[in-house]
Amino acid sequence: VQLQASGGGLVQAGGSLRLSCTASGRTFSSYRMGWFRQAPGKEREFVGAISWSGGNTYYAESVKGRFTISRDNAKSTVHLQMNSLKPEDTAVYYCAADRRDYGLRSTKYDYWGQGTLVTVSS
Repeated sequence: VQLQASGGGLVQAGGSLRLSCTASGRTFSSYRMGWFRQAPGKEREFVGAISWSGGNTYYAESVKGRFTISRDNAKSTVHLQMNSLKPEDTAVYYCAADRRDYGLRSTKYDYWGQGTLVTVSS
C-alpha cells in the first residue's frame, strides 16, 4: 500500500488543523492505521492509531483530548484532527499502515507516508 499525507501548514497556537492520509490499493479496510510525528532534533513519536474498522482508537498522552483519528474506508482515507494546537506540536507528521494484529498501542508499521509539516506559532 502507498500512503500520501496532506493537510500540513502553519497555524497559530490554539488553532486547529486536519491532516489526511490517502492510501492506494483495495485493501485499506484491513489495515491498522497510525500517526507519528518527528520534531526537529527529536526522535519520532507515536501519536495514535485507529483500528481497521474505525471502532477503536488509541492516543498518546501528549495529544489525548486534543487530537482525534478517524477513517473513511470507502475513500481509503484516515484523518488526524488536531485541536488546541501548541508550539510543541510542531513536527513532520507521518501516517503509517500495517495489517498485523499487534494492537493499537503497537508502533510496528510496515508502510509509511512521506510526511507533512505542521508548524504551530506562539
